[in-house]
Amino acid sequence: MSVIVIEFSTLDGRVGDPDGSDGTPLGGWMLRHGREHVSGDKFRLGRTLDDGVLLLGRRTWQLFSRLWPNRTDEFSARMNAAAKLVASRTLAPADTAAWANSRLLEGDLLSAVKEERRDVVVTGSIGLVHRLIEADLVDEYRLLTVPVVLGTGARLFPDGAPVGDFRCEQAEPVGPACYTRYRRA
Repeated sequence: MSVIVIEFSTLDGRVGDPDGSDGTPLGGWMLRHGREHVSGDKFRLGRTLDDGVLLLGRRTWQLFSRLWPNRTDEFSARMNAAAKLVASRTLAPADTAAWANSRLLEGDLLSAVKEERRDVVVTGSIGLVHRLIEADLVDEYRLLTVPVVLGTGARLFPDGAPVGDFRCEQAEPVGPACYTRYRRA
């Protein structure tokens, strides 16, 4: 089992409001160069979607549950069919019916992740990501870095994050962005 973090990132490591859905003044930065560079399986999930589980925070899940069920391409079908765990203190189990194969995470987040037997893929959900980073549970980062510098906003690695060594396993241009995959060394 691996914990895989997937994020859109700016050149200066900012991850907040990439699509502009939060309405922040600098939001929407991942779309400045067009949607075609960020659509589909840009994070090379492949079979991980079939065999693993997506872990999403409430806000990311709510956004995704409005977007993905209406899409019909091959990657969207895999996203819709994937198992999904939703970390939320405010959603009710019935709320998760809005997106197939979603269920609320029961109990403690860190314990649930440690006990999971499948690969856990966390996309967006920076609050969850920070908790996993602080607990030193992240095995892999898959980033799509957009050539934009914001200078402010949420960062992937908060101050005081544990020190860790990772190796770059893949790096390639994706239009104006760069896809990178880092695995724990």
